[in-house]
Amino acid sequence: MEKFYSLEPEVAGELGQKTKLDSTVHPPLAQKLHFTFTGWLGDELLECFPCYIVTEALMLEINKIQPSPTGYLLDDVVIEISEQFKDIYPNKTLPPFKWLKVTGEAGKDDFGISSNNLLIVSERILNILKTFQINECEVDEWK
Repeated sequence: MEKFYSLEPEVAGELGQKTKLDSTVHPPLAQKLHFTFTGWLGDELLECFPCYIVTEALMLEINKIQPSPTGYLLDDVVIEISEQFKDIYPNKTLPPFKWLKVTGEAGKDDFGISSNNLLIVSERILNILKTFQINECEVDEWK
């Protein structure tokens, strides 16, 4: 039986002003995502409750897995960098990011959200993640 893992990714920014959220449900449901970087330690999977973003390079590798991974959709994200980010990293260029919309059931699909709002991934997804930079991501086995 495949193992699953809870992830608490790096938080490198905040929801931008152009984000559209439905706050009548919990967790809030994002309809449009605008992410503003305020800092970044380099991880390729990032969180800003209730959303996740990933580098395009990471998702290209995940999409190569066979059989195809389950429990997610990819969408566009509006990326912005704050004045603070520009001051801290005047010469840093960000890679392209995508919005990782988690749609699956935790413990069943490759991507899911637990009842306490943690990102849950299958072992095969974690194995791909480990080949990319996720140094700031807290990883625990999930039962």
